[in-house]
Amino acid sequence: MTRTIQPLLEAYGKLIREYVDRYLTSQPRAPYLHDLLADYPSRGGKMMRPCICMANARAFGGRLEDAIPFAGAVEILHNALLIHDDIQDESVERRGLPTLHALHGVPLAINAGDAMLLMAFGPLLDHVGSRGGLFARRILDVTRRMARETAEGQALDIGWRQNHRHDITTADYLTMVLKKTAWMATIWPAQVGMLLGSHGLVDPDAVVRFGFFLGATFQIQDDLLNFSSEPSYGKEPRGDLFEAKHTLLLIHVRDHCNASERQQLDLFMNLRREERTAESVAWLADLMVSKGSLDYARMVAESLAGAARHEFTRAYGHLPESEDKDFIEGLVPWVFNRTT
Repeated sequence: MTRTIQPLLEAYGKLIREYVDRYLTSQPRAPYLHDLLADYPSRGGKMMRPCICMANARAFGGRLEDAIPFAGAVEILHNALLIHDDIQDESVERRGLPTLHALHGVPLAINAGDAMLLMAFGPLLDHVGSRGGLFARRILDVTRRMARETAEGQALDIGWRQNHRHDITTADYLTMVLKKTAWMATIWPAQVGMLLGSHGLVDPDAVVRFGFFLGATFQIQDDLLNFSSEPSYGKEPRGDLFEAKHTLLLIHVRDHCNASERQQLDLFMNLRREERTAESVAWLADLMVSKGSLDYARMVAESLAGAARHEFTRAYGHLPESEDKDFIEGLVPWVFNRTT
């Protein structure tokens, strides 16, 4: 099944990159903005989100050329949110290069992110009207829902750290991941694609459960990749630890600390990011290994992947066999095989 993943990621990804580049650079050059808009998209990336949109559109009977603008909107919005996310997390690296705000300063980076957020809706608005009111209303409804859910999830992620919350549970984490990661990364792209392919006639809620389990599996694997600091990963090595993000690893290790370890960990979490040293991060990483936190995260991810496989059958089992349907199903094992 996974053999179908890379060819479609590359083929669809090439089409989407070309569209996004044309769209973002089609306006006259604007000082301090033009080059910033094209920066993150030009760095590559997995292209998972827009390819999910494309594959769903095709699996539900849509045409390839019709899906490209919608997938382009997904990719532009994703990159806009990355710019803002990097600022909020004080991240220093994105896709192997310095973050946009590290290169150009926070004000210009925020402005570029704002511009991309607004520009992302252009392809949607340009192409929904000709397909009828029901289709347009459903596309805008799922997009509005995604925007709200994503903002709520980001608020949880930031608020927990800002208010030094140490009592976050696995259930809390999964709620945050549903909102912050899954809705934007897997649920919404699938909904847009399936509505496009079916001309707005399918129920977009049919893919929510599959998208949640796939998105949560993706996020946990992302947390594990960040911990392992693979050379190809493209983000700051162990940036989640430097940022004291409430990953499953952090939640598990705190639950299994003795009193002295927990006190030391809480002091670490209460520090500002710039106050956390490489030595203290190494101590936390060793603690996570010794407490079995990585094994726990892998176990949860495997369980969620199993649920995703079940929900795939419920959401897509009635569709005729196709390369795009295989691609969507193959995303589940692909999540574990990726290194970026």
